[in-house]
Amino acid sequence: MDAEDQRQIRVLLVDDEPLVRGGLAMLLGAEPGIVVTAEAGNGREGVAAARCGIADVVVMDLRMPVLDGVAATRELASDGFVPGNNALPVLVLTTFDGDEQLYAALRAGASGFLLKSAAPGSLAEAVRSLARGDGWLDPAVTRMLITQFAGRTPDVLPAPAELSRLTRREREILAIIATGLSNTEIAAALFLSEGTVKTHVGRIFAKLGLRDRAQAVAFAYESGLVRPRLGP
Repeated sequence: MDAEDQRQIRVLLVDDEPLVRGGLAMLLGAEPGIVVTAEAGNGREGVAAARCGIADVVVMDLRMPVLDGVAATRELASDGFVPGNNALPVLVLTTFDGDEQLYAALRAGASGFLLKSAAPGSLAEAVRSLARGDGWLDPAVTRMLITQFAGRTPDVLPAPAELSRLTRREREILAIIATGLSNTEIAAALFLSEGTVKTHVGRIFAKLGLRDRAQAVAFAYESGLVRPRLGP
């Protein structure tokens, strides 16, 4: 095992409920290769702790006093937040009943979204995904985001110039990403190898200046490449 494999993923927990933070800390602390380095009770404390360079991933609640999760995420996800890093990846925890702040958190730069009711193992998977530079979109959260896009996206949107940079296949894959499918699922749907899909996704991100799948979902809907489809 090399030094890269041995390096632990440092996690900062930001939630105003001590019991919730404690439970999350226990779950993550039991996972190999993950260590909770700090906890914060509101967004302002979380931003201050993150500035100390003690975290690789931030797990963030949305509704908190002093500074809410959206505002804190905006600061954490900004370029150059920590010297030597472009931004800190933020995993947003949300409830199933449709948090109105989801869209705002996505626009603020959150890299992942996970339901608080998700299986315990999903939390560690999401943290590892963000630490690798990938995003994490719970399928149920994706449906909630689409619902919110439906209420915000105009009926007619001009395709931005950025879309012209993509090939037909890349546009097709971007549209599928917007549904929340993984690379493996996209590969199966298009009868491609997973490696080929991964290459296409990397090119899409590079051409559009996207950091992760969460940003790709936002771009796909806001550009008008795809339209929200609600109902049966």
